[in-house]
Amino acid sequence: MDPNSLGNDRTIEVSWAMKASDEAEMHYNLITSVDPSQLQLSKEDQLIYTQFRKSFPELDIGNLQEADLKSPSAKENWRKFCRKFDGVIDDFNYGTLLRLDPLIEYAESNTVFATRIQFLAVEIARNKEGLTTKLYQAVKNKRLQNEDINQLSDATKEISVTS
Repeated sequence: MDPNSLGNDRTIEVSWAMKASDEAEMHYNLITSVDPSQLQLSKEDQLIYTQFRKSFPELDIGNLQEADLKSPSAKENWRKFCRKFDGVIDDFNYGTLLRLDPLIEYAESNTVFATRIQFLAVEIARNKEGLTTKLYQAVKNKRLQNEDINQLSDATKEISVTS
C-alpha cells in the first residue's frame, strides 16, 4: 500500500485513535496493578534509559510540558534521539499517547501525542526514578480503602439481616 495515496482517510485516523486509546488504557492498568519499578516495557529498557538520560539529563519527567516535545529545539533533539533506535525498537516512530503528569491518569488535558520511543524513554525513566510508583501506591491505597468500605458494608448488611 502506498502511504502517499491514502490522504486523510478518516477511518485510518479513527482506527489509530482507538488503538492508541486501548494501549493507553492497558499501560495505565499495568502501572497501577504492578509495582512499576519492577516492570520492563521493552527488551531494551536499560539502553533506552541510558541514552535518554544522556540526551536529556535535565528533562523534568515529573512535570512534562508539551513544549518539551514539540518546541523547535526539542523536536530537533528528539529527532536525533529517536534515530538511534531505528532498527533497535520495532515501530520506534509509531504514534502513541504520553501522559504529561505521571501522577494523573490518561485524560485529554494530561496527554500529548508522541512517538513510541519517546513514550518508552519517558515511561521507563519514570519507572526507574520512582515517579510512577507514587501513582501505583496511591491507586493501591485507594483500592484497599474501597475494599475495607465494601467489607464494612457487607458486615453491616449481614448484621441487619440477622437482627
